Amino acid sequence: MENSALDSAFWLTAAGIMCLLVLSAFFSGSETALTAASRAKLKTLADKGSLGAQSAMKITEDNERMIGAILLGNNVVNILSASLATALLTRVLGDSGVAFATLGMTILVLIFGEVLPKTLAITFPEGVATRVAPIIRVLILLFSPIVTVVRILVRGVLRVFGVRADPEGKILALREEIMGAIALGHSEGAVEKEDRDRLLGALDLGSRTVDEIMRHRRHIEMLDADLSPDEILTKVLASPHTRLPLFRGNEENILGVVHAKDLLREVDRLLRTTDGTPGSVKDLDIATVAMAPYFIPDTTALDEQMREFLKRRTHFALVVDEYGGLQGLITLEDILEEIVGEITDEFDVVQKDEALKRAENGDYLIEGQMTIRDLNRATDWNLPDDEANTIAGLVIHEAQMIPNEGQAFSFHGFRFEVVQKRENRIVKLKLRPL
Repeated sequence: MENSALDSAFWLTAAGIMCLLVLSAFFSGSETALTAASRAKLKTLADKGSLGAQSAMKITEDNERMIGAILLGNNVVNILSASLATALLTRVLGDSGVAFATLGMTILVLIFGEVLPKTLAITFPEGVATRVAPIIRVLILLFSPIVTVVRILVRGVLRVFGVRADPEGKILALREEIMGAIALGHSEGAVEKEDRDRLLGALDLGSRTVDEIMRHRRHIEMLDADLSPDEILTKVLASPHTRLPLFRGNEENILGVVHAKDLLREVDRLLRTTDGTPGSVKDLDIATVAMAPYFIPDTTALDEQMREFLKRRTHFALVVDEYGGLQGLITLEDILEEIVGEITDEFDVVQKDEALKRAENGDYLIEGQMTIRDLNRATDWNLPDDEANTIAGLVIHEAQMIPNEGQAFSFHGFRFEVVQKRENRIVKLKLRPL
C-alpha cells in the first residue's frame, strides 16, 4: 500500500509539473506574441470583426500592466514547477535529487517553456496574439491588485535614478517606427526608392516649415504696377508662371497677385467693345486685375499650409518674417513636390538635372541654391539639414564665413569646393564623398 501511495503521488506530482510547463509555455508565448504583434495588423483584423484582435488591441494599450501580469503568472508557475520537481526527485533520489531537479527543470523550461513557444509566437505573432488575448485579458483583471503594487514600486525605484515615463513617447516612437520600417524596406529591396521618398516626404510635412522650401525673394519674378500696359503684357506672356506678385514703388509694397487668366479676361473685355470700334489695352489698370495677396509666416508647418491652401482654394502665398518683411513665396505645387518629387511642365525652363551634374572623375557639380533635402533624395546621402536649407547655406554654416572661389572644406564625410561665387552668394559647388 505504501509503495502504491508513493507511485500515485509521484505520477500526480509529475502530471502537475507537466501542466505547469504548459502554463509556462503559454505565458512565454503570450508575452512574445503580444509585444511582437503589429498594432497596425491587429487594427486591420479588429476592423474586420475579430474579437481576439480587439482584445489584443485593448490590452497592448498599457504594455506595462500587461507585461506585469504575464511575468507574474510566468514566474509563479516556473518557481512552483521547480519546487515540485525538487521535492519529487529528493523523495526518490535523496539529496542528489536537488541537482537532478535543477538540471532537468532548466532543460525543460528552456526548451518547452521558453524557446519553443517564443519561436512559435515570433513566427505567427498576430495569429497567436488574437488567440491568447481574451485569456490574458481575464488574467490581467485577476492580477490587477498585485500588478498595481508592483508597478508603483518599480516607478518609485526608477524615479530615484531619474527615469520618468514620457506619455508622448509612444506616439513619437510609433512615427519613428513607421519611418524606420520604410527605410528598412528600401534597404532590403521590398520598397522602391521612389515609394520610399514619397512616403517619407508625406510623413515629414508636419515637422518642416515653409521657409525650408519657399522660393527666395531673390528668385521671385514680380510685376511693377507703374509699367505700361504693353510692357506688363510682354512680361506676363514671357513668364513661365501663371501667377505673378504685383508691387508699386518698392518690392515690399505688394499690391496683389496677377493671374494670367484674369489678365487675359481683362484684355479681352477692353478689346471687345460694344459699338464695334477697336479697343485698346492702354486703358488697362493692372491693379484692378490683381487678386488680394495672401501672406503667411515663415514658421508655418507644411502640412498646415497645405490644408490652408485646400481650404482657401488657392495655390499661392507670400511668405513674410516676424517683422512683416517679404521673404519669398510658396505654392501648393512646392509642397506636393516634397512628396512626389519634381513636377515639371512644358513651360519650365530649368530642369532638375541641371542643378546636379556628375563629372567623369566622380565629382558632383551642384548649384548652390539646391536644397540639401533634394540632394539627399537624389543621391541617397544623409547630409544634415537642421542648420541650413541649401548646399550653399550648409557650407557657410560649417565654414563660419563666406568663402571665396577655390576654397575647399571637408565635413560630414564630403569635400566641398567653391567653384563660382557671385557677390556674397555661392553659385556653384564641387562635391566629392571622402
